[in-house]
Amino acid sequence: QVKVIESGGGVVQAGGSLRLSCVGSGRTFTKYATGWFRRAPGKEREFVAGISKNDGTTFYGDSVKGRFTISRDSAKDTVYLQMDSLKPEDTAVYYCNAGTRRYEGGWHGLDAWGQGTQVTISS
Repeated sequence: QVKVIESGGGVVQAGGSLRLSCVGSGRTFTKYATGWFRRAPGKEREFVAGISKNDGTTFYGDSVKGRFTISRDSAKDTVYLQMDSLKPEDTAVYYCNAGTRRYEGGWHGLDAWGQGTQVTISS
């Protein structure tokens, strides 16, 4: 019955920054591995970043390595996605997931999804 809610999306010029927030439903992110996914218009859902529930190990999709940072504040039950050096191709709806797992061939979101927050990058 875990729930997550995203916020922080908006419109920004290329090269700018945004920080997305994902608020859990109570000790969420020490119980569940957490990930950010995105879906651009006309494309399938893509893994962006993840953080493990125990030791805080982070993982990133190839397209955002060096530009995005995932972090966690357990006291606030919040996971963040700091996005820097944004590009027009980053435009998408971004989703937070509690219950992210890595399988052969890719990443998968289980358990709970947020409603999504729109990120639009203008050129």
